[in-house]
Amino acid sequence: MPHIPLPAHLPGITGLLEYSKETAQPIRVLTQFLLRGESTLTPGERELIATIVSHQNECRFCTAAHTAAADLLIGNTETCEMMKQDVDTTPVSDKMKTLLKIAKQVQISGKAVSKEHIAAAKANGATDLEIHDTVLIAALFCLYNRYVDGMATVAPSEPQFYHGLGQRLVDNGYNRLPNGYDHLKQNQPS
Repeated sequence: MPHIPLPAHLPGITGLLEYSKETAQPIRVLTQFLLRGESTLTPGERELIATIVSHQNECRFCTAAHTAAADLLIGNTETCEMMKQDVDTTPVSDKMKTLLKIAKQVQISGKAVSKEHIAAAKANGATDLEIHDTVLIAALFCLYNRYVDGMATVAPSEPQFYHGLGQRLVDNGYNRLPNGYDHLKQNQPS
């Protein structure tokens, strides 16, 4: 049960963002820019970064949500599951593997990112901007994971919930839906 009253039809981060739209707005703008804005990293690759950080932080809601979005954007369900077990076996480019390893280090501590991690990423073709954005996305998802779990938000157990959420993230990005989320109340048990 959440530590504060949140909209029952909006589990996880969505309920928190609706609870305080004032603080949500700049977070949404930054997230939309980083995960869906212009980049040499695809939206699917950026969702992989969000997924690995959320997985490492053991944030059930965020891991499931971003796994669903990444699966849809990448076009398979195997990549995320492989990445969660071992980044080196993940069917992505060597550049992306090094960026995912940087993201995992950020999750531990910003200071855990070493010169060797950066050198490996650069040796595999990562640009300074891709390294920058990887670190910033990883740090942002540490914030999200701690926000979601620190407020004890609800994390549904039904996989179809996350598939729908993942589709919403693919279709609308991280922007608030223009008409809000009242339409989701109909999906709540009475």
